[in-house]
Amino acid sequence: MIMTFKRALSAVALCTLMTPAVAQETTENRVAANTDWSVFVEDSPTECWGVSAPKESKLTDSDGNATQGRRGDILLFVFYRPAANVNGQVAFTGGYPFASGSTVSMVIAGTTYQLFTEGEWAWPATPEEDAKIVAAMKNGADAVLSGRSGRGNITTDSFSLLGFTAAVEEAAKRCTG
Repeated sequence: MIMTFKRALSAVALCTLMTPAVAQETTENRVAANTDWSVFVEDSPTECWGVSAPKESKLTDSDGNATQGRRGDILLFVFYRPAANVNGQVAFTGGYPFASGSTVSMVIAGTTYQLFTEGEWAWPATPEEDAKIVAAMKNGADAVLSGRSGRGNITTDSFSLLGFTAAVEEAAKRCTG
């Protein structure tokens, strides 16, 4: 799949303007907590997002053996940015730089989605893929994301989707009226 220019700009903005770790650490604007998901809102420009941390994380080496390693924040987001016409953009930060050219697989209710990577970020290729993933997340119980680091280690992060629907509906309502 080829990313559109608009999507690429949005992804660059996501990576450079509002990193989730920064969003989590620098904002006090949590407006809701829905079980395993929280909602944050920022002004200037207006941005709203639902976010969750994994319930379980595993790290294995390239041979599948459990290994130790340090990771930064591991977060799964859905963003809304009315000024940029972003409505339900899925983003994942794995807490480490992904291997160059790799993808992150996201499994929800037996369906696998591929997310493109750049640095510590991963996201779907198109807004249509975002919409499919958000719909699946609303109906699923969990989302399992697997990625490969630049060192060749494999990470598997399991996110609960309990409270996801309420969180993204709240974020959307706050940013789109």
